[in-house]
Amino acid sequence: MKPLLPYILFIISILLLSNAIFLPVRTGAETFEPPVFNEVSVHDPSVIKVDDTYYVFGSHLAAAKSRDLLNWEQISSTVSNQNPLFENVFDELSEAFEWANSDTLWAADVIQIGDQFYMYYNACEGSSPRSAMGLAVADDIEGPYVDHGIFLKSGMWDQESPDGTIYDPTIHPNAIDPHAFFDAEGKFWLLYGSYSGGIFIMELNPKTGMPYEGQGYGTHLIGGNHSRIEGPYMQYDEQTGFYYLHVTYGGLDASGGYNMRVMRSENPDGPFVDATGQQMNQVKGAEGSFFDDQAIEPYGVKLMGNFLFERRLGETGSGAGLGYISPGHNSVYTTDSGESFIFFHTRFPNRGEAHELRVHRLVINSEGWPVIAPYRYSGEQLEAISADQVVGTYKYINHGLDISSDLFSSEEISLQADGTISGVIQGSWEMTNDYDIALTIDNVTYHGMVLRQWNEVTESFDLTFAAVGSNNISIAGSQTIAYNPETAVKESLAHITFQDSIVIADLSLPKTGVGGTTMVWQSSDPNVINEAGEVKRPMKEESNREVTLTVTATNDQYSETKTFKFTVLAEFDQHLAAYYPFDNGLNDYTQQVDDGEVTGRLISNTGGQISYQEGQFGQALYLDGTSGVRLPDGLLSGEHYSISFWLKPERLTDFTTAFFAAHDQDNWFSFTPRGHNGETMLWSLENGNWFDGYLEENVEADVWSHLALTNHNGELTLYLNGEQAMTFQNFNHVLTDLNGVFALGVNFWDAPYQGLIDELVLYQSYTLTDQDVKALYSGDIPLLDNLNDEDLPILDGDQSNEEDDEKTKDAVWLDSSEGLDQQMNVRLPDTSSAIYHRLGVGVILVLLGIATLLFQKAKSN
Repeated sequence: MKPLLPYILFIISILLLSNAIFLPVRTGAETFEPPVFNEVSVHDPSVIKVDDTYYVFGSHLAAAKSRDLLNWEQISSTVSNQNPLFENVFDELSEAFEWANSDTLWAADVIQIGDQFYMYYNACEGSSPRSAMGLAVADDIEGPYVDHGIFLKSGMWDQESPDGTIYDPTIHPNAIDPHAFFDAEGKFWLLYGSYSGGIFIMELNPKTGMPYEGQGYGTHLIGGNHSRIEGPYMQYDEQTGFYYLHVTYGGLDASGGYNMRVMRSENPDGPFVDATGQQMNQVKGAEGSFFDDQAIEPYGVKLMGNFLFERRLGETGSGAGLGYISPGHNSVYTTDSGESFIFFHTRFPNRGEAHELRVHRLVINSEGWPVIAPYRYSGEQLEAISADQVVGTYKYINHGLDISSDLFSSEEISLQADGTISGVIQGSWEMTNDYDIALTIDNVTYHGMVLRQWNEVTESFDLTFAAVGSNNISIAGSQTIAYNPETAVKESLAHITFQDSIVIADLSLPKTGVGGTTMVWQSSDPNVINEAGEVKRPMKEESNREVTLTVTATNDQYSETKTFKFTVLAEFDQHLAAYYPFDNGLNDYTQQVDDGEVTGRLISNTGGQISYQEGQFGQALYLDGTSGVRLPDGLLSGEHYSISFWLKPERLTDFTTAFFAAHDQDNWFSFTPRGHNGETMLWSLENGNWFDGYLEENVEADVWSHLALTNHNGELTLYLNGEQAMTFQNFNHVLTDLNGVFALGVNFWDAPYQGLIDELVLYQSYTLTDQDVKALYSGDIPLLDNLNDEDLPILDGDQSNEEDDEKTKDAVWLDSSEGLDQQMNVRLPDTSSAIYHRLGVGVILVLLGIATLLFQKAKSN
């Protein structure tokens, strides 16, 4: 009989692996497949459905489409003559661009009338309400659209406005943010406006798509005196008979406090009221004011603002949690079956100005007010939920009413089986229907729904609730695990991890864990690492130091301790870390580090392609806007380094990086030729703290520019074209270990760089002087005298050994004969040779296993 054990083990292994890979998510008594999302970026999305496809159109002529509201495909993203929505947008809409003194378009809206599609477009000067609004028509939803002309203007200083009076920006509108819709009686309306004199509505002729004559600017609905109210959209609900006017308060950027509001009326042209009964046409800033947020923030039902369902140390998942920053400028779609969805753009905690489209379920509560589901739509259905299922512990959010950049982080509450609420708030709750819930807190009752939703952090379907109160405030909750004190302490301690025991920068020491666990730290050598995690490294002539940290975790009466051992490295010697000339290759000319590797459109993607073109000196790296280059990890570290490179962008797109360095997605810096204000900047994030390092002069498209930066313990100096441009203090601490991630043209989120990059030079523990930067600008590389010519590789096209050959580019090894790993007395990240060695060992082990099977088979025969 043949021995079966090896075959049985082999089959079991395969089954276990396949089960682990394809295991679906299980919740309750049912099994669900995890949803898959494909993200797009459309600012100010306005939704329309054509046949079985949803489309969103937004600012900057961006558009996207989806059939399932989960997987989106980008159609267009920028205003250019390559945009497929117009054959030549700058020629087609030249009148609007000229009036608005602009080269871009703001929020668009598309509606279908018969077999044609009407796009209401607008252009705005930006720093003033000088705007033009017009209509373009297409036979296909995806274009091309043909201009039918401008029909509304604003910002005509000291001139007569459409209502016959001299234009006054405190009472007259800014002609942007259109939304065209038909009411329940078949009348055709245009809703529009932003800041300035507020939100207005006028009636349109459905045959022409243009306003009827004699309306001026139309009827005023809300706002005035430059109050920050914009992005109007009208939703009609057949069941309630109400028209819901959605708007967004605040500023659209990450610090602007953007938040979604709603009010209702029985008529499309008002008057509208909020949940407190406030007449909204009286809501505006004080006379003579600009951006008077305090005057408007109490009014209008606040559906959603900045929030974070915070993930505590020890809880399932990874990262800080799930939430939004400045969500807003929404639209709404209601299906034939009565399901409603809200579409909006949002930024995210610790991600700056990067924004994406989000779609959530929208439900009308028992009091006739819209309520937004806490998590994005993932295919979930409204279903009956029993009170027993609702009982439990929740992460709780109160969205409040203020307009601010503050992030509302979740706190824990419990919905008890006896109908009471405990935790950070007290009150009562009850299920009033299949999925309807009422929560009474501080004598205010909030009506909403309970829904099982996909939680992207826990990667499971969790119960959530959302509700709106008679005080205009929305609340939300996400069910979580309740821990006893001992479990909370053990889970918290188990999840304290440090990426490396080798220390070169301050440590982040957690102070809290799950279930209210607190943590206290002690150090064996506070002069090197203190109890706050602050690190003081030994001088470079001193030896490395060993330090033990002890943490005591306590919950109620239960405590445990855990220790961690660290090696604090002495300061590094100054040296040239790497030099990439890009002469038909991605190799480091000094041969100290590995070659760069081609990526796809994100730093973590594989694939992609690059090429080389004539550069500033020799050849240069060309990136086509779809790929980037991942440089070796750990090129630089600590708080003392310098970087120099040339770039020649073909196209300038917001947030796109030329040079990117990161510890992780919450700690990074990026040189962006065009930042979030349209200016060239060094942009950085350190655990929620933003740094904007603007240059006084911007990098231009199709022009070579030389950039250099030097950071010495937070003192940052930026250079442009050989001259010192700006200096800053307190630059972010990003490269806090030896495993930093570096890339050219790509990061974790944004559109890739398109253009040329040349002569990348990186220095560790060295401050470039003004003379050094001038030398780099001229093509010379400082710190090169220590390397013999025979140690240098021959550059592409250089076959001579002449010392004066103009093509020869020098480099330098370390100041001593020791390697970098010997100087630091620490093992550095693996090189490719080590990786191949390990791969070879793995292959040998597999071959030995196969040989064993064959031997046993032969023996049995």
